[in-house]
Amino acid sequence: MASTGFSRNARYDPHDRATHLADTIVSAPSHTRTPLRLWYLVAAAVAFVVMTAGILGPSLWFLNLVHVMAGALWTGIDLFMGFVVGPVLRQVSFETRRAIIGGLIPRTLILMPTLSAITSTSGWFLAVRMGFLDVSYPEFWWVIAALVIVTVLTIQGLGYLLPTNLRLYFEVQKPQPDGQKIARWMKTYVRVVAVQGTMQVAIIVVMARFATGL
Repeated sequence: MASTGFSRNARYDPHDRATHLADTIVSAPSHTRTPLRLWYLVAAAVAFVVMTAGILGPSLWFLNLVHVMAGALWTGIDLFMGFVVGPVLRQVSFETRRAIIGGLIPRTLILMPTLSAITSTSGWFLAVRMGFLDVSYPEFWWVIAALVIVTVLTIQGLGYLLPTNLRLYFEVQKPQPDGQKIARWMKTYVRVVAVQGTMQVAIIVVMARFATGL
């Protein structure tokens, strides 16, 4: 989501982009925000209660609704951030960009892990109820594909993107941010986000197959 300030015709270079971002952040004034608010946690807790009700309840429709809603939000927000918000941020000033990022990160710290956990968990129980785990090959390859993609997305999200967002957020709030450290983080971050977007498109393809029957 970082911007380089390059012209539209300039050749894209992830390393230059990360370095430019780091230099700009270091030269910008520092201001601190509270990263989390209580109602974010309350909303996440309510969402998990709803998921639990879907899993333990008798209604297949309700469990499917929970899975589809969480999955649509997870995938939609991921793609929106990568392909809509990102390009917009390249056209605004750094202070505007920094304000947007400072507002987005605290909200997504709880939202995205919650959506990914609910989507994956409810999807597993939905697959069990609908008998997808009992299908034979070659249809079972679609099940394996879904499990692999969701595992990759979860590992990337919780294992790298979430802690990187936290490190970046707190680093840019320091009076003297470490420019080299930020550049190193952003160089890898851009690559992981690209893989994340590709995986989200892939899971849409797989889910479309599930929706029409294996």
